[in-house]
Amino acid sequence: MADAEQIVVVSTPFVPGYRIVKVLGMVWGTVVRSRGIGYQVVAGLRSLAGGEINEFTDMLNNARQHAVERMRAEAASLGANAVIAAAFDSSELGQSLSEVLAYGTAVVIEPEGGSSQPVYLT
Repeated sequence: MADAEQIVVVSTPFVPGYRIVKVLGMVWGTVVRSRGIGYQVVAGLRSLAGGEINEFTDMLNNARQHAVERMRAEAASLGANAVIAAAFDSSELGQSLSEVLAYGTAVVIEPEGGSSQPVYLT
């Protein structure tokens, strides 16, 4: 079993230079974060002037990274060494909660001798 940190994660349906030898199924990692009162006050003040709200950007980037770490851990627990077709989704839960979901297909890959080909999941 691969260490979670060594799991290859790609948004494509294949890993160039590797062939898929086993499909293990869908994996995901979910994180729900609360936007505390401090974030909301700062965001409210910054939204008056317009532009990016760096505090929320940082919070969402950290949540995405945490979701990917959880997805990698789930893939490793299945015996995968890669996750293909990885993507993110996010939603609001109430007025102060944000959910971030990272998901993809856990697979076992091995180096191939020829050129890589896409894998079409049916």
